[in-house]
Amino acid sequence: MLAHIVQWRLMGTTVSPIEPSEAMYTLQQGAINAGVIFFSLAIIATLIFGRFVCGWGCHIIALQDLCAWLLERIGLKPRPFRSRLLVFVPLIAALYMFVWPTFGRWLTKPPNEPLFPQFTNHLITTDFWATFPPIWVAIPFIFICAFMTVYFLGAKGFCTYACPYGGFFSLADKVAPGRIRVTDACNECGHCTAACTSNVIVHSEVKQFGMVVDPGCMKCMDCVSVCPNDALYFGFGKPAGAIGKSAKKTASLTWPEEAFAAAVFIASYFAVWNVYQVVPMLMALGIAAISAFLALRGFHMVRRRDLAFYGRSLKIAGRMQPVGWAFLGFSLLWLGLVAHSGFIRYHERAGTLVFQSVQVPDELALAQRDPSQWLSPADKANITAGRGHFEVARKYGLLTNVEAMPKLAWLEFLTGNIDQCLHHLTMSAGLQRGQARAISLYYRGAILNRMGRYDEALHSLDEAMMAASIPVAREEKGESLWMLGRKAEAIAVWNDAARGNPDLPLVNNFLAAANSEIGRTEAAVQAQFQADRSTPNDPYFHWMLGLRLSNAGMSEQADKHFQTAIRLDPRFQTRR
Repeated sequence: MLAHIVQWRLMGTTVSPIEPSEAMYTLQQGAINAGVIFFSLAIIATLIFGRFVCGWGCHIIALQDLCAWLLERIGLKPRPFRSRLLVFVPLIAALYMFVWPTFGRWLTKPPNEPLFPQFTNHLITTDFWATFPPIWVAIPFIFICAFMTVYFLGAKGFCTYACPYGGFFSLADKVAPGRIRVTDACNECGHCTAACTSNVIVHSEVKQFGMVVDPGCMKCMDCVSVCPNDALYFGFGKPAGAIGKSAKKTASLTWPEEAFAAAVFIASYFAVWNVYQVVPMLMALGIAAISAFLALRGFHMVRRRDLAFYGRSLKIAGRMQPVGWAFLGFSLLWLGLVAHSGFIRYHERAGTLVFQSVQVPDELALAQRDPSQWLSPADKANITAGRGHFEVARKYGLLTNVEAMPKLAWLEFLTGNIDQCLHHLTMSAGLQRGQARAISLYYRGAILNRMGRYDEALHSLDEAMMAASIPVAREEKGESLWMLGRKAEAIAVWNDAARGNPDLPLVNNFLAAANSEIGRTEAAVQAQFQADRSTPNDPYFHWMLGLRLSNAGMSEQADKHFQTAIRLDPRFQTRR
């Protein structure tokens, strides 16, 4: 993994991430990458050799093993948390990640559209980190999913209750002929079970079935290495699925407790998943599993007279011990932060739904300083509510949601709060990178143009074009230059935009009017021909063009589009 990243940093290109989650982009976008190839080969190998890829090739398991080893070095042996309901989480998560995209596409696609998107080659990448969370998210992710899950849930806690890849590997393992098997030399000493970090009751399964049937077995061979009689070995034969039954595990939770833990898990997962637009799905699953354990242990602290954790008494004869108070305090803090995340997540989601419900096209709203005429009373009420939700999330959130801020800025613009809109766009651009930063700067520049602050707009648009290539930013830059009297530069910028994309109707109309004004008749005719060819025959679009051209003082060209809009839809007569 380190060599992979180093190659990208030194050479600028490398093989796309060899990470199973990359297969989602294959299913959703048709991107053939190294991740889907690796995941496919890993499942095929598991169908033959069993679930060995987890035990020998997973970086998260390596970190979990490191955590378990460190805990044992200080005298703490992780004990497995056993739940009969939460073990289904990995499979449910796997179906959501890798099956639902195709199923959802099948439900919603038009009849003539293919089931799978067109496949494209993404085996080589120039942006290795594009689909990964930033480093300041990756570090807490590793700490929670690779260390805290071990401390609270057992040596393979994340694998057991959160890992979606394990959901598919478990299914494939059931039909694999490769398994841990036993000879007659076994005397049921239990060394194998004690050594197993996958929470498998090895000595019981090999006695009952002659092999390990638990799909949680990751073929790490620890049980084989500690057997004093060399009775265990890896071999091929009848798969576990052919037996027709599985080993019974001792249940540590009652069914009401199982239901309570499942409810806390679900609530916690939806509370933290994508909160602040930073918590990835796998991290949310790890947080939810820990939350379920802490809530259940807190419930036990209230109901039980005696309770211990890692050999330390939390409660004795109904009396809380100092360690118990500390544990309870941590649990309440953790669950309180999860609940707070749920509060923020609700307001972020509600604000986003309002943002998505606003139907006025961006180009039409941005064509003038006051876009309120395009909003219905219902739109205005919804926008006010959406602003309120985003403001609550911004005011009480622990982090800044970089993706929510531009949405709040847009709602502020639609309600006429220009200064607040520009403030939020400036803040967003300062926190964003690449395309997202360019878009925020473009909108800031466009709004500054409408305000008549052309020097500021020009600076913002130049920054946008430095961050990423956005053709519409060149449209706006040309307008800034034109209004500042730098007409030759404006025409040069519009010509540059037209060369990159000859079907930009606004650019072509600007060029037609600008060339006509300075006496370049032939260039004006050519631009007008291209403008007529590329302009949609839509009254709203013509009205938008009229407004933009009018803003730039190109009245003759503007009136032509206003008249076309009225001819296509007489209702526009009342908007003059």
